[in-house]
This record gives sequence, structure tokens and C-alpha cells, in this order.
Amino acid sequence: MQQKDVIRAFVIENFLYGQDDHTLTDEVSFLEKGIIDSTGVLELVSFVEEKFGFAVTDDEIIPDNFDSIGKLADFVAKKASTGPVAVQNA
Repeated sequence: MQQKDVIRAFVIENFLYGQDDHTLTDEVSFLEKGIIDSTGVLELVSFVEEKFGFAVTDDEIIPDNFDSIGKLADFVAKKASTGPVAVQNA
């Protein structure tokens, strides 16, 4: 499963309660659409750290990294380029 697919599945399951109406594209803003609030961002950070095996620093928790599936996948890929990152089994 690709990183975007893993992220999308997590967001659908945990924030949309399994309701996928196929409008959650890679570019949809989690914050603007009310999908994730500030507490949800922290949950997303924990998920990323556990699933992809790296630590997220406080200065990395910004909308440019965590506000959409596409931005988050790009962030994960960038972190992967600085060290090993593997998708952990669910």
C-alpha cells in the first residue's frame, strides 16, 4: 500500500468514521473542511510517527506538512530521504 493510501485510510477511518464519499482528494485541506481540528492534528502526528517510524519535531507540525493527504505524503517522503522509513503493518 502506498503512503497516500495509508494516510487516506487512516483519515477516513478515524476522522470521517468510515464514511468515504470520494471527495477526499489529495489536495483537500483537512483544516478548511473541518475534517481535523487541533486535537486531530496531534492524533495525525502520532499516527505518522508510529506508522512511518520517525519522530516529528514541533517545528514540523505546520499546515504545509499536515493539512492534506498530498502535503502529508510529501512530508513523509521528505523525511524518508533523510533516513529509513517503512510503512508498518496495521
